[in-house]
Amino acid sequence: MAAGGSSGARDAAESEPAGMRTVQRAIDVLGLFDDVRPALSLREIVSASGLPKTTVLRLLQTLRLNGLLWVDEHGRYLAGPALLRWSRLAEQAWRLPPAARALLRDLAAEHKETVHLYVRRDTHRVCIAQEEGPQALRQVVRVGDELPLWAGGVAKALLLDAPDGLLLRVAEASPYGAAHLVTLRTWIEEARDHGYAVSHGEREEGLSAVAVPVRGRSGAVLAALSFGGPSTRFTPERVTRFAAALRGAAGELARAGLPFEA
Repeated sequence: MAAGGSSGARDAAESEPAGMRTVQRAIDVLGLFDDVRPALSLREIVSASGLPKTTVLRLLQTLRLNGLLWVDEHGRYLAGPALLRWSRLAEQAWRLPPAARALLRDLAAEHKETVHLYVRRDTHRVCIAQEEGPQALRQVVRVGDELPLWAGGVAKALLLDAPDGLLLRVAEASPYGAAHLVTLRTWIEEARDHGYAVSHGEREEGLSAVAVPVRGRSGAVLAALSFGGPSTRFTPERVTRFAAALRGAAGELARAGLPFEA
């Protein structure tokens, strides 16, 4: 599961009626579980959530009753069986058509780098498809992984048409605070001028990415298509080739249509 709900969502929920706050808190509790921590004890959930123990117990009971959480033989909480149904529904809803999958496979095979397709979720980006390159040393991002938008080539591509309000929230969620807004605007303007976005070690040292927007019929940015991998392989010459290949593929994806386009 991806990281917990954004601080903006939690802040907004605090100003809503009690029922809305309860829903947000339940979502935040589910968001504590991930690949690193697939099972959590009551104490760990209380500590990580920052909520009173009595509140956590009520939330856990409700989530258990609805099958969203389960308790193992050691008393630890883990993802419940009801999520299997939601996982299947999500996989069906976000599955790329065969032609789009083939396009990603061809890109990865020809350029020998891992290809990712991302969409924006509020101030985060979510990987919805990937095709791994043949290189032994490669960027590891799994489908469903959620990453921040304050840095990276993909972030710049997704934020090309973002309004100032969204950019400010992204900046405020970064380690640099609201002052990062100036940098974001500069990055986005550069990406707009070049027709693609590139990053070298912005979010994680030693990793680079080249990304382009995938636009829908209305012209709005729907997704971002990218190559990602070790910076040592992302030379200026290869970056230029990557960008050209990605732009062509993004156009084909747009013409073929994406399953999540309205």
